Amino acid sequence: MPDFVVQRAMEVLNEFGKPLKRARILVLGLAYKANVDDDRESPSYHLLEKLEHRGAIVSYNDPFIPVIRPSREFSKYAGRKSVPLSNAFDLIIVSTAHDEYRKVGLLGFNTPILDTRNLLREKNSLVFQA
Repeated sequence: MPDFVVQRAMEVLNEFGKPLKRARILVLGLAYKANVDDDRESPSYHLLEKLEHRGAIVSYNDPFIPVIRPSREFSKYAGRKSVPLSNAFDLIIVSTAHDEYRKVGLLGFNTPILDTRNLLREKNSLVFQA
């Protein structure tokens, strides 16, 4: 699934005239499932890795994982910190549907959103499904 999401991210960015390389991307949620702090075997790490491999500048936000803990498979991310939600990104990818994200008003950032978890049910020209 991460490969499909990367492809969709490229398509969405292209619609806005931006290449994936050097695009600033915010991944929402590292946890394996919503509203928990368990990030073991989370596909979000594969997504981060694949996006960065293609040259994107990737940050993450997760209210349950403020700092990435060391792990065997993704030790290179240990110590990376969750960044605040903002409009400083070229694309936002919803990877984990934490309840908090429903309350934030993501559409107010005026940033394209690739929603992989059907978090945003509003019809909007900035919301794309994966």
